[in-house]
Amino acid sequence: MKERKQHPEEEHDDVLQVFMDARYKDGRGLTDQEVGGMMVALLFAGQHTSSITSSWTGLLLMDNPEFIGPVMEEQEQIMKEFGDELTYDALQKMDKLHFCIKEALRMYPPLIFIMRKLTVDMEICGYTVPKGDTLFLSPAVSGRLKSVYTNPDKFDPDRFAAPREEDKQKPCSFVGFGGGRHGCMGETFAYLQIKTIWSVLLRKYKMEIVGELPKPDYSAMVVGPTQPCLVKYSRR
Repeated sequence: MKERKQHPEEEHDDVLQVFMDARYKDGRGLTDQEVGGMMVALLFAGQHTSSITSSWTGLLLMDNPEFIGPVMEEQEQIMKEFGDELTYDALQKMDKLHFCIKEALRMYPPLIFIMRKLTVDMEICGYTVPKGDTLFLSPAVSGRLKSVYTNPDKFDPDRFAAPREEDKQKPCSFVGFGGGRHGCMGETFAYLQIKTIWSVLLRKYKMEIVGELPKPDYSAMVVGPTQPCLVKYSRR
């Protein structure tokens, strides 16, 4: 940022420059600390969560190989339809792969807490929670509720397909990307990114998990699989 300010004649077409050029409604620019904070938040929100969800998606598919066949059939049909070109429209049609990613998020969400600060008093489950308090919700807990999901500890992507659609039977049943007015703005991109990764990998490689499915590493801020996380693979 310091170097760019010293050479304003140079043009930069990236998100850092977008933040540096941004202005509040009153015309004030962002401070260096604010720009730095936005960049850190962007990296934290998108990089770790998507990479970890990608890992869980692949591991769960390998641990439940009966779902790989239907996913591969879908890949073959869609790629044939689009002339073997992985386009945005092709990715949008990959429902089975989409449900696998969503199921991975339900079972192993990368963020185990979502926080909301109350701006008004609220009645919740018979308790009055006062304005100013912070509520904590755990997707890791809500995603395993037996009152919402059938056999919640079982990897079952079909639970999201019609006519079951278990996540739509009750309000806010699926909170893998948060919810309400402050849901994750990167949700659509995250699905697109992870589907791209696994569409390519599944079509190019046969993969097999080595040993048992890793346990989640709850000592980390963003919860991924505990290391070592080993996979055997060979070209198709």
